[in-house]
Amino acid sequence: MSWTDYSSAPAPGTVICPADQVTGVLAVTVTSDRGQFPVLVLRQGDGIGAFVNACPHQYLPLDYRGDQLLSADGTALLCTAHGARFDRETGQNIAGADCGLDPVPVRIEGGNVVIAA
Repeated sequence: MSWTDYSSAPAPGTVICPADQVTGVLAVTVTSDRGQFPVLVLRQGDGIGAFVNACPHQYLPLDYRGDQLLSADGTALLCTAHGARFDRETGQNIAGADCGLDPVPVRIEGGNVVIAA
């Protein structure tokens, strides 16, 4: 599934959060005229990446049962509902799910993380 397949997917240019709030992994709900859209925003080296905050196993938010979303070594995103693991850079599944997380294109604009075109 692509992030744009979600009926609540925000339009390009929609602000997600201030960029300086993203120090690790941040779960955010973006509200737009299309509804509420769950996003995980995370630091990736010097940049910022984002994924739909929905585990492809049951479509529950990765932070459904807590906010410990990074593995101990920091290389994987974890689903708190059932323990699936995803590569933090690509969103590809490592264990516990049949497919990976849906990436959301983002960019920094005016000090904010925004949905990219």
